[in-house]
Amino acid sequence: MMAGSVNKVILVGNLGADPEIRRLNSGDPVVNLRIATSESWRDKNSGERREKTEWHSVVIFNDNLAKVAEQYLKKGMKVYIEGQLQTRKWQDQQGQDRYTTEIVLQKFRGELQMLDARGEGGQVGYGGGSGGAGRSDFGQSAPADDYGRGGGGNANRGNFSRDLDDDIPF
Repeated sequence: MMAGSVNKVILVGNLGADPEIRRLNSGDPVVNLRIATSESWRDKNSGERREKTEWHSVVIFNDNLAKVAEQYLKKGMKVYIEGQLQTRKWQDQQGQDRYTTEIVLQKFRGELQMLDARGEGGQVGYGGGSGGAGRSDFGQSAPADDYGRGGGGNANRGNFSRDLDDDIPF
């Protein structure tokens, strides 16, 4: 018999920046990644090649995967990520409700593979393992929510995406 529902996300894309590593109060690492996935097509009318890039926020609570990300991942690398989609609610400085959707690699779950390890075209994979979840502010400007994670700061997020628009790593 099959489970009632499945929440699984698989991404293959390029890192838009070096990983952001934070430490929880317990000392456990939490890693934030920005991953770009792209699709391309040929415009039917003009015949021009078009491309659309989608940016994804990834949060790693899995201790072993966080260590791998901290030691080996660099901007521009192609990675395979497997996690769960989670949306969290937070309030901005004006008291407005905001929502952030992220791909989360929980403790004991998730997978991370470097598809071009050190530029050699090799493949190194990591999965499972133990991690920690607890309080973190993620360096954002909104207060922590019920899960102990900070809200997505509106000022920081805008600057981040503007910086990336000029410097696509692949």
